[in-house]
Amino acid sequence: MYHVSVLLNEAVDSLQVTPGSKYADATFGGGGHSKLILERLGGKGHLYAFDQDEDAEKNAGEPVFSESQAFTFVHSNFRYLKKMLRVEGVRENSMQGILADLGVSSHQLDQPERGFSYRFDAALDMRMDVRESRTAADILNVYGAEQLQKVFGELGEVRNAKTLAAAVLNGRDQKPFKTTGDLLALCEKHFMGDRMRYKSQVFQALRMEVNDELGALEELLKASYDMLAPGGRLAVITFHSLEDRMVKNFLKTGNIAGEMKKDFYGNIDRPWKVITKKAIEPGETEINRNNRARSSKLRVGEKIKKTQ
Repeated sequence: MYHVSVLLNEAVDSLQVTPGSKYADATFGGGGHSKLILERLGGKGHLYAFDQDEDAEKNAGEPVFSESQAFTFVHSNFRYLKKMLRVEGVRENSMQGILADLGVSSHQLDQPERGFSYRFDAALDMRMDVRESRTAADILNVYGAEQLQKVFGELGEVRNAKTLAAAVLNGRDQKPFKTTGDLLALCEKHFMGDRMRYKSQVFQALRMEVNDELGALEELLKASYDMLAPGGRLAVITFHSLEDRMVKNFLKTGNIAGEMKKDFYGNIDRPWKVITKKAIEPGETEINRNNRARSSKLRVGEKIKKTQ
């Protein structure tokens, strides 16, 4: 199985799918969320599914998708959602729902050659889109100490980020980083706290930096507001505290910094109605069935009006 969809019913339910309307699944993956959206569309309306992973594109070849006149797969990073939807003839302010599941697919994690997991000895790649040039090895071998400290500290929340960054610079002077084994050997010498958690944090940080995941998310959020019609809904499933904070701030204020904007008279500009006052999290049954769902959070907003 390519990927087990997280918060499947909760996420699709939140979109309030209406036959005849247009929707986007910004993270197609194994197609779980897309299948349910298509089912509820009943052949009326249209679903545009995005994914930058070539393996995910293969899943779009399943009959439920390939034989549907209501489905279009777009091989693209979701940061280009607005641009690619316009290429497909979709106008701004015309969509009723956009869904994004920001989790890395189980398929990607379980493929040794992708270099996403510390469980396998493989090339330090970590690119979600193999058409991109920069890899995790490039970051380790090129970034300066301050850049690496920021990556490990902010994206991975590594407690000894400064020490680890210095160790990377010292290590690459002896031998350039090429494989996950090279990085794991360094982690073994410097880990703090739980060894497995430490490795996960370091690998997560590099993956997020390689793919500019936070930058892509910000662009997706802005594009979603532009493409949704008033009353349209945005549903985002996050797995990282920084992502969750960005989504929460954006739905509350219209920007990822969480800065309230006021008009000349002091009235607060609220571009979204926040549907989830508290993030929706998976229940015990789902976590037992799919342990990778344990850190997921779903936030939903409804577009109120166009920002001036």
